Amino acid sequence: MKERIIMIGANGQIGSELATALRSRFGAENVITSDIREPHALKEDEIFEIINVLDKSALKSLFEKYKPTQVYLLAAMLSATGEKYPQKAWDLNINGLLHVLDLALELGIKKIFWPSSIAVFGPHSPKQYTDQYCVMDPVSIYGVSKLAGERLCEYYHHKYDLDIRSIRYPGIISWKTAPGGGTTDYAIDIFIEALKHGQYACFLSANTALPMLYMEDAVRGTIELMDTPSEQISIRSSYNLAGLSFTPAEIAEEIKKILPNFEMSYVDYDPRQAIADSWPASIDDSFARKDWSWEPKFDLASITEDMIANLKTNV
Repeated sequence: MKERIIMIGANGQIGSELATALRSRFGAENVITSDIREPHALKEDEIFEIINVLDKSALKSLFEKYKPTQVYLLAAMLSATGEKYPQKAWDLNINGLLHVLDLALELGIKKIFWPSSIAVFGPHSPKQYTDQYCVMDPVSIYGVSKLAGERLCEYYHHKYDLDIRSIRYPGIISWKTAPGGGTTDYAIDIFIEALKHGQYACFLSANTALPMLYMEDAVRGTIELMDTPSEQISIRSSYNLAGLSFTPAEIAEEIKKILPNFEMSYVDYDPRQAIADSWPASIDDSFARKDWSWEPKFDLASITEDMIANLKTNV
């Protein structure tokens, strides 16, 4: 059967690059992107629709118009922004998901992708090689909503046999899209500021280790998960996925190998530090490796080289 995909929240960091990969694979006519606002640029053969995922009737009309076999729901309010608007974050992150799940059942949509996050973990979760199954006590509204969303996904799978797949993304690093309000976004800002000004004031402390993933690996891993036969999917909440872990001090040293005059400083206090302190320092992704042969390709050195090489012509 020919696949037809609708992506909701396609203007964001992951969506914009994932859409390109999906169009390359399935054809532009079979990948319909949507968001609450127009994208910055749209090629002639690309199909885009304005949609608010909280408008269930409009969402139903969109699904009826294009009859998708798969829906990628990426619309969300991220960690730092969510702390400023907790009620809006909950509404978007949970009710948007419920609308898609209910409409998938009603209209017979076969497969759903919904991203979770390492924000589901909290201060009592293991800090090193955080397990797939462990204590999860998130301290941000983003994390709370993602944890609730995971439970909804698993519930809809077990109760209604809906094929829902998910990844707990770590921090995503990309040179193509601007930071979107996440706690891990320093790992993008630092490259931009290093090239523009030769210095960066980091909002996280020097030794705050966090799990990260380069965008090329994130996109590839997502598509690999969606390609995996259903009987091989053992996790219906959300898969742990790891790329690498590093601290601000470590990434600064890597940048200095290419830009020797780069200077790093640290702010005295930022509320994002408390969020980062509650998250894992590294992730155990053995279920993803076993179920669908996941393996990242980028390390810190190759990420740094690629980011600087590409941003040189874009900043």
